[in-house]
Amino acid sequence: MKLNLHPKWNHEAKVTCGCGNTFVTGSAQDEIIVDICYACHPFYTGEMKFVDRQGRVDRFMQKVSVAKKKQAAQAKTDTEEATGTPEEAAEALSYKQLLQKEQNRLKTAKAA
Repeated sequence: MKLNLHPKWNHEAKVTCGCGNTFVTGSAQDEIIVDICYACHPFYTGEMKFVDRQGRVDRFMQKVSVAKKKQAAQAKTDTEEATGTPEEAAEALSYKQLLQKEQNRLKTAKAA
């Protein structure tokens, strides 16, 4: 068998809840911090309590907006680097269109 494969098991890991309740359990971590425990969860207490998850949604939406801003800034710098003139950058041609354009150029060069 391989030695030192499994993490060290802590038989007295302290769990701390957001409501202030603490209890001891077994875990690979020494200390665990949770948002909701058996003492404050609406299912176990029978109380009609609103569990706030608004902060998570706000943080996610903030990350999305930051990512969109970075993506827009990167796209802007990519178009500026790709071509020197803004007209060429605005005229994005597909591969098929580029091939047709090159074929037409070659035909006119042969004819001349």
